[in-house]
Amino acid sequence: MIAIITKEKLEEETLKVIENLQNEKFQELNEMFRKKRPYDMSIIFQSLPEKHGTALLHNLDETTIASMMQKINTMQKLEVLGKIGPEKANKVLALLDTNILTRLLKKYPQVKITKFLEDMDAKNASYVKSMIDYPDNTAGSLMTNRYISIEDNSTVRDAINKIRADALYTEGSNHLYLTDKKGKLTGTVPYKDLLLGEPNEMLRNIMLKQVLCVTVSTKRANIVRLLQRYDFTALPVTNEEGVLVGIITFDNMVDALIQETSDDYGKLSTASKEIDFNTKPFIAAFRRLPWLIILLFIGLISGSIISKFEGTLEKVVALAFFMPLIAGMTGNTGTQSLAVVVRGLAENEIDAKTVVKLILREFRVSLLIGVTCGLLISIIAFIWQGNIYLGIVVGGSLLFTLILGTMAGTIIPLILYKCKLDPAVASGPLITTVNDIFSLITYFSIASLLLSKLT
Repeated sequence: MIAIITKEKLEEETLKVIENLQNEKFQELNEMFRKKRPYDMSIIFQSLPEKHGTALLHNLDETTIASMMQKINTMQKLEVLGKIGPEKANKVLALLDTNILTRLLKKYPQVKITKFLEDMDAKNASYVKSMIDYPDNTAGSLMTNRYISIEDNSTVRDAINKIRADALYTEGSNHLYLTDKKGKLTGTVPYKDLLLGEPNEMLRNIMLKQVLCVTVSTKRANIVRLLQRYDFTALPVTNEEGVLVGIITFDNMVDALIQETSDDYGKLSTASKEIDFNTKPFIAAFRRLPWLIILLFIGLISGSIISKFEGTLEKVVALAFFMPLIAGMTGNTGTQSLAVVVRGLAENEIDAKTVVKLILREFRVSLLIGVTCGLLISIIAFIWQGNIYLGIVVGGSLLFTLILGTMAGTIIPLILYKCKLDPAVASGPLITTVNDIFSLITYFSIASLLLSKLT
């Protein structure tokens, strides 16, 4: 049984690696790493000081390095390849799964890619070249060619023999993929049906004809949606002519789901998906600044609005007490609606009827929230300041701004979706800033109308 590695265990393993390196016990090092899972290998490697990490890479065999590289990010992969030299790097690259390999090669120097592809056999080199050309976050960039397929006019005996011959070179899957003579996908056969079938039975007689598949251009978001709706362990991928070109394994689909969620969260918060715990401060700041500078200038509009109502504020200073509350509540409700809509768009196909239903639902929600919060703050303002009209101004403003904020958080992402843009870019800070402007205009306009009652 392999235990989950703890902080104490990690420190112990790290010290053991350093000790073996210093004593030049390289064989023990390789045996130690072969017994570990790829994730455990990666965190031990990342916990080492740089000089020991480099020494470890030079003394680990190519298979172990390739296994470890499954669980480190792209920049770390490139650093590893740079440290081990071109000859060893090419051997490691040849052992990587094709979808990991192609993502890595897109960041690799062109001269090194050419040399690596020249050393590969023609069939695999051609496949990798085609995968590099597929856009990121599509089925073509996620698939692997490590699957087993056979023509549908074969027998059960032929299929079992092929599985025995190719099993070591394939990704885990419990289906055999069937094609016609042109390579077009015609069906699948579960392995259990092969075990139960007669040896001379034709595969086309026992195959499942209703096959769920995607094309190489299918977006990652749509693949995630399929994963949420259907039960499958692998997803076949075809080209536009229906020819089977790869499969997306279950673990790669889970990775896609995690990445899609991470990307949407990053867009909602205007934080780059390329920022993680290991990103250097200068780079992290550089990637965040563009959005923040844009929001800073939009925020200046709020300041200009307040200056326009300077006279109103001078006459009723108590209005300033409730400004942060009005703006904050409006931004919060807008962000909540935005999150609901973005999540709904990721999980469901929408039409005009669904849009109308969603907008009406969110309007009713905003009305209920607005009336509840408006009444509550009206009573608090009256008790606190002793002026019923101030309570009416604050409560009425909060009612209207909560409705406006909710509608903005609902409609803006729907418009972006309709325009074929990613609705997640209607980020929380942007919605909050826009709603600040709406809320201040509404608040001071109502206060100006009732100014004679407030003084």
